[in-house]
Amino acid sequence: MNNHIKTLSVSAFAITLSSAAFADTWRYAHEEAADEVQGVFAQKFKEEIEANSDHSVQLFPFGTLGESADTMEQAQSGILQFVDQSPGFTGALIPEAQVFFVPYLLPQDETTLQEFFRNSKAIKELFPPLYAEQGLELLTMFPEGEVCMTTKEEVRSPEDLSDVKFRVMTNPLLVESYKAFGATPTPLPWGEVYGAMQTGIIQGQENPRFFLDSTKMYEVTDYITCIGHNNFTTAVMANKDFYDGLSDEDKTLVKNATDAAFEHILGYQAELGETSFDNIKAAKPEITINILSEDERAPFMATSGPVEEAFIEMTGDKGKEILDQMKADLEAANAATQ
Repeated sequence: MNNHIKTLSVSAFAITLSSAAFADTWRYAHEEAADEVQGVFAQKFKEEIEANSDHSVQLFPFGTLGESADTMEQAQSGILQFVDQSPGFTGALIPEAQVFFVPYLLPQDETTLQEFFRNSKAIKELFPPLYAEQGLELLTMFPEGEVCMTTKEEVRSPEDLSDVKFRVMTNPLLVESYKAFGATPTPLPWGEVYGAMQTGIIQGQENPRFFLDSTKMYEVTDYITCIGHNNFTTAVMANKDFYDGLSDEDKTLVKNATDAAFEHILGYQAELGETSFDNIKAAKPEITINILSEDERAPFMATSGPVEEAFIEMTGDKGKEILDQMKADLEAANAATQ
């Protein structure tokens, strides 16, 4: 009996010790490989936390804990302390986050884009309460680079996308956007996209330039087309209960690490797009990369109005408030960089 009690006591002590150790190790999952943009951001965040505190950060690249829906559930439940996920996937939880998929809303000029993400009132003031309702503390949002299409056939106009089965994230507004472009939007988890392109189940998909390079999507496509319609955006979040339970010192630590990683990633991306296309051309010289002219983009741009209307219909007054604030933020960013 005494031995049994002693065993239980030792076990309880071990569990307590293990829990204490776990509490000091912050778990952080993201949607990309360790050497891609989200991975580089996460690594910088980890370095800043560990250099300025006794905390450690354990990173989980894409796939190690499941698909995007899995890591979001884990962040909401507190299994993860931090998660980096595109509003493309959080759109089901936070419909207003789909605003980042309104075509031609974000500027193509890199300096203006960065100014917007640094100072946007919509991001800093309007979005955090919406994330908080889902048990998440929004820490920052940042751009990952211009989104381009990969297709089997050449695309020069919306007509060229007619009847093309085009993979999109499970995001209602992205579905509307590609319907407006003339394609047949086909939601698929990322893990299935390469194989689906290879076998012809789908004939097109979109992603940032660097991602087309790092995931070798060019191997199963013949054309890359940039129409200037979007810049991939991602959001870094903390579990709300975890964050609220931090000391003021640790909250400052997290903010400083987030700010340092934000500035680091903007610098890292400066020439990433061009480098990525150089890599792709070297790996597959026969691939065609088309950067559409302003005149060629005009028919695609003409579709943005109906997609904006669809966004407001999906999200109501709050969505309209965010869209209007983002437009005001973008005007301010443009004025500040002239």
